[in-house]
Amino acid sequence: MRADRLLASLFGALLTAFLRGDELPTLIQPAGHTPILQRRRAAMIQSRVRMVALVFGVLTPLWIVIDVSVFEWSLAVWLILLRLTASAAFLALAFERRSCDDMLCAWWRLAALLAIPTLFFAISHPLLYNQGVDDLRIAVSAGYGYLPFVMVAGLSVFPLTALEGALFAAPMLGAHLAAGFYGSLVMPFPSYISALWLLVLIAVVATLAAISQLHFMIALLEQAAHDALTGAFSRRIGEELLKLQVAHAERASQPLTAIFVDLDDFKTVNDRFGHEEGDRVLRHAANTIRSLLRQSDALIRWGGEEFLVLMPDTPMDGAMMAVERMRRAGFGKRPDGSFQTASIGVAEQTADRPADWEALVELADHRMYRAKQDGKNRVVGAGAGIASKPGSGAASGEPRDGMVA
Repeated sequence: MRADRLLASLFGALLTAFLRGDELPTLIQPAGHTPILQRRRAAMIQSRVRMVALVFGVLTPLWIVIDVSVFEWSLAVWLILLRLTASAAFLALAFERRSCDDMLCAWWRLAALLAIPTLFFAISHPLLYNQGVDDLRIAVSAGYGYLPFVMVAGLSVFPLTALEGALFAAPMLGAHLAAGFYGSLVMPFPSYISALWLLVLIAVVATLAAISQLHFMIALLEQAAHDALTGAFSRRIGEELLKLQVAHAERASQPLTAIFVDLDDFKTVNDRFGHEEGDRVLRHAANTIRSLLRQSDALIRWGGEEFLVLMPDTPMDGAMMAVERMRRAGFGKRPDGSFQTASIGVAEQTADRPADWEALVELADHRMYRAKQDGKNRVVGAGAGIASKPGSGAASGEPRDGMVA
C-alpha cells in the first residue's frame, strides 16, 4: 500500500472510532479537558518520562564501546563526552523528585526528554559527516542518522492529543530536515526527501497511538468517575474534586460550600422492602438533588445513602437557600408511600476555615450527625440549624414548624 493511502486509512480509522461520541474535541486539543483528566494525564506523562529517561540514561553510554572501536580517538572523545552528558541529563530527569500536578509541568518534562536526543542528534551529525570510509563506519554513522525515527516513534507511549503530538514532533522533524540540507549520514539528498516523508508518516502513526492511549484513559476515567447506580461522582473521584476545589478556593479567596446529605432511616427500606426498592429510592433522591444543582456544582455519592454536594463560589446563605429548594422538592417516596427525608450538614470554606479538604468534609459530616441527633429531617449549618418535623417537605410543599435553632 502506498504511504498516502496508508495515511488516509489511518485518519479514516481515527474518525470512525471517535466520531461515534462527543470525545473528538478532547482528542484533538487539550483545552476542554477536565481538571481531573489533566491531573491523571500529568501523572502518567511524568511516570513514563521517568521510565524512558531511565532506560536511555542506562543505554546511551553502552554505545561508547562501539564508538571507540570504530572511529578515530579524536572523534571518539567528543562522542564519549556527548554521550555521557546526554546520559547524565536523562538520569537527572529520571530521578527528578518533584511531582507534576498539572499539565504545564508534564509538558515541560516531556519537552526536556525529547530535547536531549534532539540536541544530541544536532551536535553529533556535523561531527560524523563524511566519516564513512568503510562499511562499518558507514553503518555506525547511519545508526546516528536514524535517531530521529526512534525519537518520533517514542511519542506513542504518551497519552497526547493530536495538537500535542504535532507540536512535540515538529522539532525532531525540523532537526532531521536541517541535517538533510547539511548532508545526510544515510543516503543522498533526493532519497532523503523520501525518508523525510517516511518520518512524517511515523510521526502520524505515533500520534494516533498516543491519541488512542488518551481515548482509553478518558474511557476508564469516565467509567470510574461515576457511581453506576445513581450517576453521581464516585467517592474516589470526589476526593480529587475536593482537593482541586479547596485549593482553588484558597488561592482565589472564594467561598466553597460542602453539603452533606444523609437519607433518614434508609436501612429500614432495605430491611423491609429489599435492595431493589432501596436502589430505587437512592436513584430518585440523587436525581432530585442533581436537578437542582448548577452546572458548576458536583454531586458525589460518599457512602451507601450519603451524598456530598460541592458548590463552588457559594457562601453559606446561598447554600442554605439551595438546601431548602432540595427539601421543598423532596427526596422521593419510600415504598410504604411515606416521604423520604434527609438530615443535612453544611460547611463553608471561608466562613469555617477548615485546615484542609478533609476537615471541610468532616465538619459537614459532624453537622449532619447533629441533625440526626436532634430529630432528623433537619439542616445544620454554621451556628444555626433549620428543623422540621418528619413528614414535612414535599408532602406539604413547605417545611412545617420550621425554626432556627
